[in-house]
Amino acid sequence: MATSDFVLGGVAAMGAGVFTNPVEVIKTRIQLQGELAARGSHAQPYKSVFQAFVTVAKNDGILGLQKGLAPALCFQFVINSFRLSIYTHAVEKGWVHNNKGEISFAKGMFWGALGGVVGSYCASPFFLIKTQLQAQAAKQIAVGYQHQHASMSDAIRKIYRKNGVFGLWRGSLANVSRATVASAVQIAVFGQAKSLLKENGVVTHPTILSFCSGLAAGSFVSLAITPLDVVTTRLYNQGVDAQGRGIYYRGWLDCVLTILRSEGVYGLYKGFWPIYLRSAPYSTLVLLFFDELIALREKYDLHY
Repeated sequence: MATSDFVLGGVAAMGAGVFTNPVEVIKTRIQLQGELAARGSHAQPYKSVFQAFVTVAKNDGILGLQKGLAPALCFQFVINSFRLSIYTHAVEKGWVHNNKGEISFAKGMFWGALGGVVGSYCASPFFLIKTQLQAQAAKQIAVGYQHQHASMSDAIRKIYRKNGVFGLWRGSLANVSRATVASAVQIAVFGQAKSLLKENGVVTHPTILSFCSGLAAGSFVSLAITPLDVVTTRLYNQGVDAQGRGIYYRGWLDCVLTILRSEGVYGLYKGFWPIYLRSAPYSTLVLLFFDELIALREKYDLHY
């Protein structure tokens, strides 16, 4: 696995993360809105994606739309450094190709999922902190459990002092499941779409090809991960007792069943539209940036 691929994957993801973090803030708020309450029986400060942007900017300030940016960028760097470099290494070794030399959808999903498992587990503490910081809001628009963290470093100190190292990895199973599905679908669809568009002559320009393939990947990702994303957000944001146990949910399965009992199937699909609005451009940007950075590296290697 080339070290340069590891770094380039992380840098590409951070570039995309800066642009998509405001949508992630909105997504987190909508997923926590009406937690464990029947539909229509709770206050609804966030009524739509656009209205939510206005509400956050009005009550938390413009910078409120970038809450949790530092841990979000750290999370993106770690998870994508692993998953993109693992996938690229597999491509270079021919591990994702079939007997005809074409990219296999199934093999692409396997290597994408493997990278997602490794990356998401290593990056789990950053996702935990990101979620808790993004949920913090002015009293009049607050939803979900409100953690009082001043910054990423403050959150790390508080969690470590209260629950030790394991507290930083609380809920990691949910995030691994979410990231595995997202990574497998994103990378497999990206590779398949790229091959189909190129081989059929639909798109030939490298940058436009990467853009279209990333857009297709993001669209499929948003359909696949919404319930898993809701569960991850709920588990990460819930408060914990003195023993480090969640006050709302005992684990992944309990979270799913509790949401279904309290909020119905609708509860598992909260935040679908912001997930879609984030996933499509995010996948497009991160995979486009990664392809372009790889091209620059190869160009540089040829010159030197």
